[in-house]
Amino acid sequence: MSLRATSTSFSLSASASLIAVLLLQLILYSHQTNAASYCNMFTGRWVPDQSYPLYDSAKCPFIEHEFNCKKNGRPDLAYTKYRWQPRDCNLKKFNGVRFLEKFRGKSIMFVGDSLSRNQWQSLTCMLHSSVPYAKYNLTRVDDVSIFTFTDYRVKVMLDRNVYLVDTVRERIGRVLKLDSIQGGKLWKGINMLIFNTWHWWNRRGPTQPWDFIKIGNKTLKDMDRMIAFEKALTTWGHWVDANINTSKSMVFFQGISPSHYNGTGWHEPSAKSCIRQREPVFGSTYPGGLPPAVGVLKKALRKIKKPVKLLDITNLSLLRKDGHPSIYGLGGPTGMDCSHWCLAGVPDTWNEILYNMIL
Repeated sequence: MSLRATSTSFSLSASASLIAVLLLQLILYSHQTNAASYCNMFTGRWVPDQSYPLYDSAKCPFIEHEFNCKKNGRPDLAYTKYRWQPRDCNLKKFNGVRFLEKFRGKSIMFVGDSLSRNQWQSLTCMLHSSVPYAKYNLTRVDDVSIFTFTDYRVKVMLDRNVYLVDTVRERIGRVLKLDSIQGGKLWKGINMLIFNTWHWWNRRGPTQPWDFIKIGNKTLKDMDRMIAFEKALTTWGHWVDANINTSKSMVFFQGISPSHYNGTGWHEPSAKSCIRQREPVFGSTYPGGLPPAVGVLKKALRKIKKPVKLLDITNLSLLRKDGHPSIYGLGGPTGMDCSHWCLAGVPDTWNEILYNMIL
């Protein structure tokens, strides 16, 4: 073989090897990009991170008493030092300025019960800490609280509506109407809606805010609460399909925020509440499993034709038995709150994930 032939053969071999390497890199890059694009941000674990919390609660002057655990005397702060780490990707760091620029001149509304208020207050604190010198005002009109970042013309609102469907006063008393949403007129035209309902569906006795349930022409004194929950979600889903303009509005559902009143769920049967819980359940799966309401919610969401994204916060929040106010909430030493969440705390992660979902 001539020197020229040997040189040509070597050149072709080197070129083939280079092409193979480039193809391999391209495949790996494509795989990583697709993995990031389709990553399940709700499967993962809590890891210690000393760069947390995302803000100092003492510098967020509008946190309500019931969520302000540090101010209320909670002595341990380890619960603020955990970051959610998805299994297959990393969350992009929350950037409040970028968030406000994205929604400049637009409106955001949380609709639901006090867990919606928990998340609403978390987001306003996260944004305020990002732009601490930006002007804002906080007003209330009936059941709607409006936090406006005036420099950006961004409204972050909260509509207190615990069932999503209507509760009205009729001749027979207070009626929960499972097939009526007159309150939905407040939601039209909002650029991002985050809905939530669940915690009030099992209320009975003096705290139950209705006397009868009505669906169609039937008026009932009571019914299976899970079935009532599902029917209300179906009515809400019909409202979404009939009223949401997807070119202008994004719709999310907060998911089911869990409580921690029974230590059996985390292999501590002697625990009857969340008091003195100072660390998460480590690992990716909650031993006690998911509450049945999660399945009902996901079934209802699958029936909706318009796009609704689930902020599937149940499992990651179940792992945070340490994140509740316990006796450092609204009721103080005589109360026990294992339903709501301290701020700074777990709802900040809900909003970090929300931020990653809208980028």
